[in-house]
Amino acid sequence: MTMQLGGDYCQRNDLKTAVQITEERLPFTVKLVTTEEEMSKAVSIRHSAYARHVPDFAEQLKRPESRDYEDGTAILLAESRLDGTPLGTMRIQTNQFGPLGLEQSVDLPDWLEGLSLAEATRLGISESREGRVVKTFLFKAYYLYCLHAEIDWMVITARKPLDRQYDALLFRDVFGASEYIPMSHVGNMPHRVMALKVNDVEPSWNAVRHPLYKVFFHVNHPDVDVGGTPGDARGDGMAMPSHATHFPMGLRPQ
Repeated sequence: MTMQLGGDYCQRNDLKTAVQITEERLPFTVKLVTTEEEMSKAVSIRHSAYARHVPDFAEQLKRPESRDYEDGTAILLAESRLDGTPLGTMRIQTNQFGPLGLEQSVDLPDWLEGLSLAEATRLGISESREGRVVKTFLFKAYYLYCLHAEIDWMVITARKPLDRQYDALLFRDVFGASEYIPMSHVGNMPHRVMALKVNDVEPSWNAVRHPLYKVFFHVNHPDVDVGGTPGDARGDGMAMPSHATHFPMGLRPQ
């Protein structure tokens, strides 16, 4: 595939067609946390979101968790461009330096053994009218982070009814169909364990005409920034993509 960096289209040789890439600005930014001030914002929105649904568990989330600072972990933060108000957050942990958090509760099957995995946890969204849109772009940032870091599979755990949003994104059950497993590391709350192969997102979403396909693959959102280069310094202990490369968001260069 050839890409015109200064233009508005890319040529996908496999499809023998030109795909127009447009640019869209958002009323908020999504970026990786690199300072303690940003971490505090992420923790505040995380705690308030969990307090609405699982208040007892949320008591543990009033401060940063040790996992927030571990190697292989990155925190996404969505902030209003107008005044910097935190609007959403997500934690991404890879298995580059150790097991995923969910592996405290389950043993992953053989078909995921030896692969590069990234688990999304601690998703929290504000109650503002932008909340649903912010969630969409946190997922886009999660996908782009995995793409840049050459992750094989995105992995999540989800309790009912939040698991439906992952069904909609075409995540598959890692264990039995719609099987809920008590997770010891999150207070034994039953969750589904689900996964989505990073390289399957574009073709599978295209095949089913997924409603988010154009948002993810035909629109460049400069306000969603998970970029970096190998060797980027970690700021205040916060993780950056370990194998990141900069390229225009949209269709991945081939």
